[in-house]
Amino acid sequence: MTIPDPVAAARDVVRAHHPHALAAFLGGSAPTERRTATSDLDIVVVLCGDAAPSRHSFRHAGWPVELFAHTERTWRAFIERETAARRSPLLWMCAAGVLLLDRDGVGEHLAREARTRAAAGPAPVTAAELDDRRYALTDLLDDLEGCAADTERLFIVSELARRTGELVLLRHGAWLGGGKWLARRLEGVDPDFPERLQAASRAAMDGGSGPLVALVDEALGPVGGRLWAGYHRQGTP
Repeated sequence: MTIPDPVAAARDVVRAHHPHALAAFLGGSAPTERRTATSDLDIVVVLCGDAAPSRHSFRHAGWPVELFAHTERTWRAFIERETAARRSPLLWMCAAGVLLLDRDGVGEHLAREARTRAAAGPAPVTAAELDDRRYALTDLLDDLEGCAADTERLFIVSELARRTGELVLLRHGAWLGGGKWLARRLEGVDPDFPERLQAASRAAMDGGSGPLVALVDEALGPVGGRLWAGYHRQGTP
């Protein structure tokens, strides 16, 4: 069966829902070789005026659609908020996506800005943040060692895998990601690591924790190793 052109379908969506948009982008996997049968159309539209940002999910011509609407002001506000957490789906949809619509150069201007910010990378990780992550991973390793319940093991292993992947990205000064994008970001800095982490996590789920423990310790090594005794954080009243 022929798969409908995602770019053409996305342009149809923009014409139908926001015919007066200043700019529009198609991001995500749909316009790439990594598209799957369940890929959706991740569309960002930039509107004029003072419209509130919105997100709308629906189907169009057989495609699941996620439509994100912004003004230039809210676009920048969302990106500032997201990049502070070192991951910004909105930034990447515009930096790496297809420019569907461009009125008066607004789209190309925002695309250049997005590419510049994406290439610059996230803010450097602080020593305190690394200590927080070292402590969390150490605590999870202790939980794994003492785990006797398969249901608990599932969530411990999943959390260890996610946090270990994030630590590797932080060490490399790379952007974080969620779900499949965490794996793809890891491939960009250490191509073998996602498969090693997957194999070690599968072994841990079957009761063989050794490979996962070793891999987590390998990830922790360059930032000082495990941390528990002596860790301290002062809260605010």
